[in-house]
Amino acid sequence: MSVQEYLDKHMLSRKIEDAVNAAVRAKTPDPVLFISSHMKKAVPSVITKVKARQILDSRGIPTVEVDLFTNKGMFRASVPSGDSTGMYEAVELRDGDKGTYLGNAVTKAVKNINEKISEALVGMDPTVQLQIDQAMIDLDKTEKKDITILPTGASRFDEALQMGSETYHHLKAVIAEKYGTNGCNVGEDGGFTPNISSVREGLDIVKEAIGRTGYNDRIKIGMDVAATDFCIGTKYDLEFKSPNKSGQNFKSGEDMIQMYKELCSEYPIASIEDPFDKEDWEHSKRFCSLGLCQVVGDDLLMSNPKRMERAMHDSACNCLLLKVGSDKSDWNSDRSY
Repeated sequence: MSVQEYLDKHMLSRKIEDAVNAAVRAKTPDPVLFISSHMKKAVPSVITKVKARQILDSRGIPTVEVDLFTNKGMFRASVPSGDSTGMYEAVELRDGDKGTYLGNAVTKAVKNINEKISEALVGMDPTVQLQIDQAMIDLDKTEKKDITILPTGASRFDEALQMGSETYHHLKAVIAEKYGTNGCNVGEDGGFTPNISSVREGLDIVKEAIGRTGYNDRIKIGMDVAATDFCIGTKYDLEFKSPNKSGQNFKSGEDMIQMYKELCSEYPIASIEDPFDKEDWEHSKRFCSLGLCQVVGDDLLMSNPKRMERAMHDSACNCLLLKVGSDKSDWNSDRSY
């Protein structure tokens, strides 16, 4: 085969010409390096290997870490499970042997990835997510696959990170001043746990911390209410964490809507997650229709396709918290969209 025939067979002349033109447009000082990189990008990505292992997450609980190898490099991700899972969420696969990590080991999930999932994914394009999802679904037929700040005024991720970090440290100072150093103890996810007596008290100290940063309107407040945790029948017990319950602070769904309306008018609240019980579709729908803020469905949706379809049909929320999971691979993480 002649050189020209080889170039024609693999359409190299056109590809090289495109790379050279790109180098000229970029005015690169190193055209050879640029052209090499450009040509590499033109080659489709292919999964060549998938390797999983067991690691410990931030809570000291076993989870899965996966290395995904392609013809363009290796990519790694670990995905700890959430602190709580609902009855409609993807089911985790734990070993169940109480003698090893109290039954929480994930060696079975690791084996499934290394033997079954790896075999199904090798050769696929990692950028075609729908095809990868379908391959995973074909392997697994089962159906079940505290206050925050939102730096909405940031124009870049690094700026948002800085705003969040600075607010966090100002919040620590505010809490120390008002509640002492013990108030600065943190939960397992890093959130402060001061002994506040009401939601407004918590919002006030967060608002003060935001004010000290100077960012003011560039930072909004988000709330993860998790109302399912304190719903009793059709009422909501706002004293469910209080050691000295009066038994009088129960609110109806309508009362909760009114409370949220007042909070949204008094504080820069941009997002409320799970404002009602996971089965209280009616009040979720009515509150979402007010358009006061982003209404996030987590317990309401539980990453369950049928519940998401209902939520879209009923307009019960306008944002979802997606937990990417599989009961065969134990991939689990939180994402908001």
